[in-house]
Amino acid sequence: MNRSWPVLTVAGVLVAGLAFHLAAQSSPPPEAPRFTAAGQLQRPANYREWIWLSSGLGMSYNPSARSAGNPSFDNVFVNPAAYRAFLQTGAWPDQTVFVLEVRASESHGSINQQGHYQGARLAMEVEVKDARRFPGKWAFFAFPGANDSAAPIPTTASCYSCHAQNGAVDNTFVQFYPTLLEVARQKGTLRPVPVTPVR
Repeated sequence: MNRSWPVLTVAGVLVAGLAFHLAAQSSPPPEAPRFTAAGQLQRPANYREWIWLSSGLGMSYNPSARSAGNPSFDNVFVNPAAYRAFLQTGAWPDQTVFVLEVRASESHGSINQQGHYQGARLAMEVEVKDARRFPGKWAFFAFPGANDSAAPIPTTASCYSCHAQNGAVDNTFVQFYPTLLEVARQKGTLRPVPVTPVR
């Protein structure tokens, strides 16, 4: 009677399990940034299933800007892995991905007679932290229309200097994310920029 087969079977199961574990560790999570061979960022496919951080209505960083009759909505999402890391450390890890979705606002439609609700998507911008890929760690991408990929916005664009100077935490506007502002305050990662206290 051959008694070696149970040992071989157990060894095979252990090897297969180890291979699966190593493959799971080496493959990026599904919401990690993905790039084409040409270095363009692929459009995040399921970002609306990510963590919603905040929405703004008619926001502008230009003091001379005038409010429109139907100001646009800004919706901000972040990939879940980065969100969980931020809750633990108050900082954004490498491979953080933010999606800024700009939508039109509507005021009179269906049964609505007052206020504003969100309409069609007008624009989509993405901010990615990847220290190995970008000299300044962060890069911005604009996705006009239905483009599947986008090249980084040139570093001479004002978004880079604005985020670097005014981001409350590591190049990002945590001052506008009420659920994370207190986390950053508790972890001691807030920068000395104008921040409105959360009430």
